[in-house]
Amino acid sequence: MNANHKKTVLLVEDNEDNLVVYRTILEHVGYRVLEARDGEQGVDSATEHHPDMILMDISIPKIDGWEATRRLKADEETREIPIVALTAHALEEDREKAIQAGCDGYLAKPVEPRRVVEEVQRFIGPAEG
Repeated sequence: MNANHKKTVLLVEDNEDNLVVYRTILEHVGYRVLEARDGEQGVDSATEHHPDMILMDISIPKIDGWEATRRLKADEETREIPIVALTAHALEEDREKAIQAGCDGYLAKPVEPRRVVEEVQRFIGPAEG
């Protein structure tokens, strides 16, 4: 891997506004961003591209974020990828559910864009390198 390799974040999110906001801020600080608009696409994209990290909205079409996370964590190919849940459900049991599904982190919506960046950096470090 060369020194200027950009780290990749897969953003699994069906809300166009959120997608644009998170993609823009992540690209602004230097990450490469892949997008998926439903859980099946998210699983397929993660399997195909092996991103450095996944931001997983929970309320997404086809299969929800919990199920998508479970599938990725059950697969040897993708189980090491950190997954952070993005969810409007900010209840304690949702945090528990996130942990049980295999999420490595948890952000309650609405999430400040800079919090998203902080969380990504916490897991995979700066975009370059």
